[in-house]
Amino acid sequence: MRIFGKAFSLGLIALLSVSLVGCGTTPKPASTDTSAPIKVGGNLELSGGTAMFGQAAQNAINLAFEQQNAKGGVTGRQLQLVAADNKSDAGESTSSVTKLVTQDKVVAVIGSMTSSVTLAAVPVVTDNKIPMISPSGTNSKLTVNPTTGAVNAWVFRACFIDPFQGQVAANFALNNLKAKNAAVIIDQKSDYSKGLAEAFVANFKKGNGVITGTEQYVAGSDKDFRPILTRIKAQNPDMVWLPGYYQEVGLIVKQARELGMKMPFMGGDGWDDPQLLNIAGAEPLNNTFYCDHVATDDPALATFVKDYKAKFNLEPNAMAALGYDAANLLIKAIEDAKGTDPEKLRLALENMKGFKGVGGEITIDPKTHNPQKSAVVKEYKSGKVTFVTRVAPQ
Repeated sequence: MRIFGKAFSLGLIALLSVSLVGCGTTPKPASTDTSAPIKVGGNLELSGGTAMFGQAAQNAINLAFEQQNAKGGVTGRQLQLVAADNKSDAGESTSSVTKLVTQDKVVAVIGSMTSSVTLAAVPVVTDNKIPMISPSGTNSKLTVNPTTGAVNAWVFRACFIDPFQGQVAANFALNNLKAKNAAVIIDQKSDYSKGLAEAFVANFKKGNGVITGTEQYVAGSDKDFRPILTRIKAQNPDMVWLPGYYQEVGLIVKQARELGMKMPFMGGDGWDDPQLLNIAGAEPLNNTFYCDHVATDDPALATFVKDYKAKFNLEPNAMAALGYDAANLLIKAIEDAKGTDPEKLRLALENMKGFKGVGGEITIDPKTHNPQKSAVVKEYKSGKVTFVTRVAPQ
């Protein structure tokens, strides 16, 4: 009876399989189904310490895709963002991208917004040969292996890199702030913070500046920064270089002013979020400066700002502009590749020249996968961010 039952079951399964094939219900592979939407993964910080970055980027990517879909999509197909929340955590980033690539079958990944969280995803996209574009990950290790010097073939970015940002900041400190010495405060677990600190220190010393001391903290854990600020105050530096993210930066600047530290503070693009003002307060932020990718009052961004505000009833920040550029960079690459074949898409990104983004023109260096683009320096005055200067790559 068991043998008969087993044979009957196998025969029934075979018959059903033939019937299903004959009815045409076997799904087509995603790569050959030209009627299916093009699924793009979003590895974004939608919660956690840098959630404001990921949320702004998600809005901007959706805006870019919606605008392109209204024109008929790309290569005749609609675009669909499949967003995954990496919770501002490197381990979650690895899991998110693994799911996006292996289960959701995305053709490319946009994200993450921060360097450490993006770095965690590099092995996943490399192993699976899926292109990834980070809108705002600035650490040089994202696209170039620091040990071998070889380019990470599947990783790209839509922003300048930390060595350039650090150079801009150091030169501004020396030439505009007339600083002869500076103290440095680093988030010891952040590749972004450490990379920016290294670049600033090297360029500041190159200009005959002196580093009075370096202090460290742990983002997400430390809340009381008075001990390290007291040590810095005793050094009496002309300025403080603070390359961190807005949550800790706000607390550090506020506590520094409470201790009577009146010298300029300066940081990088991690400062760019309205929450910084809410955390620190308008008065403490006076005499602070930061490097950024765009100035939203730049006339070149007028249409993007208008469209973003109309859809989300929010003012876009630089992270939104970079997310928008990353999305449109991918759209252009799909057009140039005439489809979503991974290798053709990678080559299209690698050979991108003269792409007109809202954050400036982008030409990708095929040897580094870094774009050549300018930076801006901004200043806080009475609670408002004001444009100071624009600096082009040398």
